[in-house]
Amino acid sequence: MRRRGSGSRDEAFSAFVLARQGHLRAIAYSLCGDWHDADDLLQTALTKLYVAWPRVTRDGSPEAYIRRILVHVNIDDHRRRSRRVRTVPLESGPDRPGRASTPTEDRSALVAALQALPEQQRKVVVLRHWLGLSVRETAAELQLSEGTVKSHSSRGLAALEVVLAPHR
Repeated sequence: MRRRGSGSRDEAFSAFVLARQGHLRAIAYSLCGDWHDADDLLQTALTKLYVAWPRVTRDGSPEAYIRRILVHVNIDDHRRRSRRVRTVPLESGPDRPGRASTPTEDRSALVAALQALPEQQRKVVVLRHWLGLSVRETAAELQLSEGTVKSHSSRGLAALEVVLAPHR
């Protein structure tokens, strides 16, 4: 049973999701590094956004709100699965000598390197350098000081340079 007035709400929400779904899925993937987990993360975030949709559209930006939801749900999922050990098959390792890397391998190496970063560094690097948020926006999104964002960004980029050097 549909509530009175929910038709326009559903249409506006659907239009937002259709317009932003690919971008939001990419954000979710960059946060968790697995397409299946990214889809689950995005579904949870969209459910939370739908519940808050009238307030979010009245008070602020749905884009910023869902980014914050994605980050926070990812943190919650990470805490729940903190004891789970992930393994990477040897076949999917870095380039073998004598063979040029492909863009897909380079992207895979980047995602693997991002996943190796400490959680806060990874989030800062993704928000700052993948999504292009400013230091101030990243600090607000993650509820950190601007100095902490700069520090995590610097350390994260330095770690990525070391790990990705063989792929250049």
